[in-house]
Amino acid sequence: MPPENGQRRRPSLSLPILRLSRSQHLAGTLTLGNLLSALGETSFGWAIVVFSLFTLLPLPPGSSLITALPLLLTTGQMMLGYTHVRLPGPLARSRLDPVKLRRTILRLRPVTRRLERILIPRYTLLFARRNERLLGLMLFVIAFALFLPVPLSGWFPAISLFVFGVGLVERDGLVATIGLGLGAASVLLTATILISLVVGAEAMID
Repeated sequence: MPPENGQRRRPSLSLPILRLSRSQHLAGTLTLGNLLSALGETSFGWAIVVFSLFTLLPLPPGSSLITALPLLLTTGQMMLGYTHVRLPGPLARSRLDPVKLRRTILRLRPVTRRLERILIPRYTLLFARRNERLLGLMLFVIAFALFLPVPLSGWFPAISLFVFGVGLVERDGLVATIGLGLGAASVLLTATILISLVVGAEAMID
């Protein structure tokens, strides 16, 4: 049934990643660097989206110590004022599992569907060049919370970074702000869990 008022339905956020990952997998060229280059490597937004998805792949506990490193690198470069993402050779050549990537994207469909309904370019001053370093600093703190192997907290910073990345890709300042708000909550949760673990450990020692 065609959309009302002659409006076209907006394309799915996950479609470019799914299409490119499939075509690159068939060509035997599916790596982190190739996928980012095809999406537009100069965009920090796509880098944050892809690296967040990478972090959300079904991996053994404690894997965030490794999977969060690209996010720390990306947000760190943003904080330092880089104009585009610069991946080290070994990271750029990292192979991706297309099946796990697809499953992760499909698992996030409840989130992406809601975002697709509201995404429009707005409040774009948030993304002004003068704000990039501050945004990078806030995102770096969220990525660091993800990096820490704290039980039960890893998904929250990853999803908040994903939401911010989508907002940055689509130039939607409202969605990006929501991502930052979720990130702040995830940092607070991580800090609370860490403090509880430290207090509990001290109580056991005493």
